[in-house]
Amino acid sequence: MFEQLTLEERKVIYRARRGLKEIDVYFDPYVKQHYLQADAAEKAMFAELIEQEDPDLLDWFMEVTEPPRPELKDFIVKLKHYVHG
Repeated sequence: MFEQLTLEERKVIYRARRGLKEIDVYFDPYVKQHYLQADAAEKAMFAELIEQEDPDLLDWFMEVTEPPRPELKDFIVKLKHYVHG
């Protein structure tokens, strides 16, 4: 299956591995269960999200601060829903 991925998909999957438990708890299930079936817009949103710095991501996921764009906030809510139901 990995052979069928585009170079961009491979890069995103690799960059999604943060090594930070608080973030990986959301990114790992999404990558494993949803990312490859997502439409192009959602893949682009995830790619944008993983480009952010870990401290910012932590603040956004823990709702300490808000992401700069409402679309990112909506996507974070979606990721949290995948994990917590």
